[in-house]
Amino acid sequence: MIKQFFVPESISFAKLTDIAKVTFSAAIALNLWVSPSLAGDPFRNSTQHSIGDQTEAAFKAVFQQGDYSAAARYLKQALSSEPNEPLAYAMSASLAYGNKDWARLDAYSKKTLETGQKLVSSDPLRGNLYTAVGHFLEGGAIITREGTNGVPKAFGRLRQVYEYLDKAEAISPNDPELNLIKGYMDLLLAVNLPFANPDQAIERLEKNAAPQYLVDRGIALAYRDLKQYSQALDYADRALKTTSENPEIYYLKAQILQEKGKKENSKPLIQDAIANFDKALTKKSQLPSSLVKQIERERNQATNRLNNLG
Repeated sequence: MIKQFFVPESISFAKLTDIAKVTFSAAIALNLWVSPSLAGDPFRNSTQHSIGDQTEAAFKAVFQQGDYSAAARYLKQALSSEPNEPLAYAMSASLAYGNKDWARLDAYSKKTLETGQKLVSSDPLRGNLYTAVGHFLEGGAIITREGTNGVPKAFGRLRQVYEYLDKAEAISPNDPELNLIKGYMDLLLAVNLPFANPDQAIERLEKNAAPQYLVDRGIALAYRDLKQYSQALDYADRALKTTSENPEIYYLKAQILQEKGKKENSKPLIQDAIANFDKALTKKSQLPSSLVKQIERERNQATNRLNNLG
């Protein structure tokens, strides 16, 4: 069933902006996890789906290593050699959002939708899935471009997102790729919109989604936004066990520790947060400059809070 959302416009803009920010960097491109034993389709042991090598390498660079510079190089090759892979365009849209390149964001969002639609005939599951992702991206682009004036159009896109997710789910309801992307979208909406319950989305991720690292990361993000910091910290630590080279996971852990420390007036927690901000910044050369500035700003806030605690 297609989900309907009835939310006041003033709330919608603020919250959908948050959704776009997180989704462009983490959720829209959750298509594969690189594994030597399952190269090309690490989600499925059977009925595997073909995914391009350059797109796969770009995903590994972003989500395993947090290396956006390398990802940009791989994506440039992917757009040339793998023009029918919608994930390549979705990830390119993600990078464009991070670079505040709104023209490229619009262009790659449209290409994600177009390639998803074309894929339906040969791969109905992924075709419908990425048609949904394309509509989601275009909705986020509308909010970014038009602000509050774009809210009605963005919610129209959201209805289309769930229409195509439902079509994909009808084909293979337990598919791990589908459940990862749908679980992320449901979580992001649930924690940012009033009267929504994230429990079902968390259950979807834990029960049917893969790979586990991205499941753990998504749930950590959700618990962070729900201000359930002990649970968030647990899932962030789980993610770090398998992606210890990714500076963004240290940044996520630092955010959680800082909020938990602020809530408990705890100097040790704030000190631990600063240490994790510093770990993230050791690899700032591979992160977008806007993200580096954000990490540095939050680290300074943590330092000021620590000094105020005496």
